[in-house]
Amino acid sequence: MADPTRRDLAGWSLALTAAASSAVKASDTRPQPYVWRNVKVGAGGFIPGIVFSAVERGLAYARSDMGGAYRFDAAAGRWEPLMDDSPRSGDFGVESIAADPVDPDVVHAAVGVSRNDPGAMLRSNDRGRTWSRVEVPFHMGGNEDGRGLGERLAVDPNDNRILYFGSRHDGLQRSTDGGASWSKVDSFPLPGLGLPTGRETHGGLSFVVFDPRDGVRGRPTPTILVGVADPHEHALYRSDDSGRTWRPVAGGPRPELSAAKAEVDQRGVLYLTCTLGVGPNGVMDGAVFRLDLDADGWTEITPPRPSGGFMGVAVDQRNPGTLMVSTLNRWRPGDTLWRTTDDGRTWISLREKAETDVSATPYLNWGNDKPDFGWWMAALALDPFDSARLVYATGATVYETRDLQAADNNAPTHWTPWVEGIEQTAVITLVSPPVGPRLLTGFGDISGFAHEQLDRSPDLQFTTPVFANTNQIDYAGTAPTVVVRSGTPHEGVGSEGHDGSTLAWSDDAGRSWKPLGRPRPASGGDAVSPDNPRMDLYRDAPIMVSADGATFVLATPQVVWSADRGRSWTPCVGLPPLLRPVADRKDGQLFYAVDFHTGDWFVSVDGARSFAPVPSRGLPSTLADDRPTWREVAFPLKATPGHDGELWFVSRAGLFHSADGGQSFARIDGGLSVEMLDFGRPPADTTYPALFAIGTKGDVRGVFRSDDRGRSWMRVNDPRHEYGRRFRAISGDPRVFGRVYVATDGRGVVYGEPQ
Repeated sequence: MADPTRRDLAGWSLALTAAASSAVKASDTRPQPYVWRNVKVGAGGFIPGIVFSAVERGLAYARSDMGGAYRFDAAAGRWEPLMDDSPRSGDFGVESIAADPVDPDVVHAAVGVSRNDPGAMLRSNDRGRTWSRVEVPFHMGGNEDGRGLGERLAVDPNDNRILYFGSRHDGLQRSTDGGASWSKVDSFPLPGLGLPTGRETHGGLSFVVFDPRDGVRGRPTPTILVGVADPHEHALYRSDDSGRTWRPVAGGPRPELSAAKAEVDQRGVLYLTCTLGVGPNGVMDGAVFRLDLDADGWTEITPPRPSGGFMGVAVDQRNPGTLMVSTLNRWRPGDTLWRTTDDGRTWISLREKAETDVSATPYLNWGNDKPDFGWWMAALALDPFDSARLVYATGATVYETRDLQAADNNAPTHWTPWVEGIEQTAVITLVSPPVGPRLLTGFGDISGFAHEQLDRSPDLQFTTPVFANTNQIDYAGTAPTVVVRSGTPHEGVGSEGHDGSTLAWSDDAGRSWKPLGRPRPASGGDAVSPDNPRMDLYRDAPIMVSADGATFVLATPQVVWSADRGRSWTPCVGLPPLLRPVADRKDGQLFYAVDFHTGDWFVSVDGARSFAPVPSRGLPSTLADDRPTWREVAFPLKATPGHDGELWFVSRAGLFHSADGGQSFARIDGGLSVEMLDFGRPPADTTYPALFAIGTKGDVRGVFRSDDRGRSWMRVNDPRHEYGRRFRAISGDPRVFGRVYVATDGRGVVYGEPQ
């Protein structure tokens, strides 16, 4: 390789410093009001529970495992997110939700993403617009195994000051003051297994239901039933004296089965679904039972089951003996809804004749001719005011039908997504390119999208190949129609569109894609990351593209380059293993790399064919803590669009800037501890991009913008738009000044722009 000093790297520094001194004005750091919206996809994630209000037609609530809770606004015809103003990450894992059966304005929620979060009970007197919060000593698992069980939280229909909660680890809990305080029900025979160790989880007590025939308004309901999901001899416990004493209900499910969900009809018949395993994955078997509460008499009424278990249950209170149950983990021939109108003596499956219209959210086709009926079907609910309206959730959406009873005449039922307003996804990465679609996104579980319009579910899902997760996207700085991406294969490897590829490239700005060949280890095995045994350095390798779009660089353990779109790969000469080059955004021949362990700086001036060490000063003496150890983490070295030799390095020790290709870095102290950085359209009368960052100033973590190269920062989100501070990636818009896109962990992509 030629000596990199042949390029006048120092000249860049002088030229850019002069430009900065003459052109850049001090930033106005006064707060600017921003408007925040979701980039529309339409659901996209797992909704484990849906409940209808029993006292107001059209009122419903949905709980998600990591995206908070939603209320359906019937007048507006859309779901409203209810937790966006919470700065607490744990509030976005909703373990259970309960609509008050007396007062339609009251709703309760149990929250905590995992056992590591402080558990809390939330109460709202205005349908979730605002919440009062009570910290509780027992832990939740809103995003843990068993999150489809329930509902664990229940309000006494005769005395709504009384609530019960079936906890995972700490037995049965009760409130007698409308959720303001909680205490353990010591008389309940199962105290809980305590917090588990390692990755183990507990199903605990899966649900609480009341016998609707019993009781007098204003007094506690006498008959209460509690399901048991932990391994136990009995699946159900019962109290007939308002919770003072309890007894197991003998008989019924086999001891190895977990009680999943239950409903009681107006005759006093309880219908129970059971699973072998608490789900949503790994369920191997299951059953459905009918229990006459007056006689304690069990009858098994399980539909045909070639495999999998049963979880959702929905009882038609207007038509005794009519109910639906959902299968879970019935992978062949696929999950279904079973319907009976004769107390389970006969069943019909809805899957085979169902007609589904997903034109409003076309990604649900997954690149195929029609969508799948569903999987992870834990949430199932029948509108108590309309026996023809049934809803169920899958791992990616919520479906609704208004003609359920057509099935009784052997006719098709018709389904559409019921998701307007729900954006419940984990977003891994995103890029706003200077041409083509407004935004390119990489999602967990649903691949990714080219967003031509921000207010419409995109037609252009990343297919050929489809990834389960898209982990990284890069575009060529001066030829931005060339785009590359890397990801994790879809579970459907071998089926149409799912060939196991983990790399792809596009020559039309991300609208269409081609699989990209990838080198394999010489031994034919996989290379495991020394920093994270869960990361395969070949399967999970990030890919970069030169500014001119001519060269692809792949960060396998020995970094390689390709000039023929992946048909052949050649090792980069002079670059130590386990580094990740970054392309200059203007000069197609320039690439940079830093060794996080030694601090050495490397430069290529021949399109990544070879690298040479270049003396560099100004970075922290220790960079080991800045090295990403997971494929989904934003890379800390960034090249500035439109400026050759311009680099930014996001370190735990501060934000560092170089204008000479990395020969020297200067720490930029703008009062913000930066975690992630990106670039937007330059402010008026300047040519240097606005900077956007996820960072912390004082005790506030949020989204910030700088118009003066990081010397000062203004916060652009506000206390109404906190999103649990679950931020994963950030991208400025190079075409619209001030617009910024933020990838969240559970609330999809949100974007803000000056009002």
